[in-house]
Amino acid sequence: MIIALILISVLLAGAASYLGYRAYYLAGSVSDAQEYIEELELTNSYMYSRIEDSYTKMQEIDRLGAFEKDDEAGTTFQLLQQTITELKDTFDGQAQEEK
Repeated sequence: MIIALILISVLLAGAASYLGYRAYYLAGSVSDAQEYIEELELTNSYMYSRIEDSYTKMQEIDRLGAFEKDDEAGTTFQLLQQTITELKDTFDGQAQEEK
């Protein structure tokens, strides 16, 4: 009878130790994930501000529509403007979803 109680006590102590370790490990993983998410949010807000600034500058540069699509500079300008516009639309959509 005493041997059975000792065996049960050892098994319960082992299970409690294992579950405690797993809880500690998972808490550390959640903490690391939270730091990563905060870093991503900071990066996204930085990128959003840079894209917004670029979009504004591109609009100022071509306020008269001086760049023609026919020449090399005009084609490059159009590609840059299209890319920045797409990025702005994407980030604006994400910013509206967060609000």
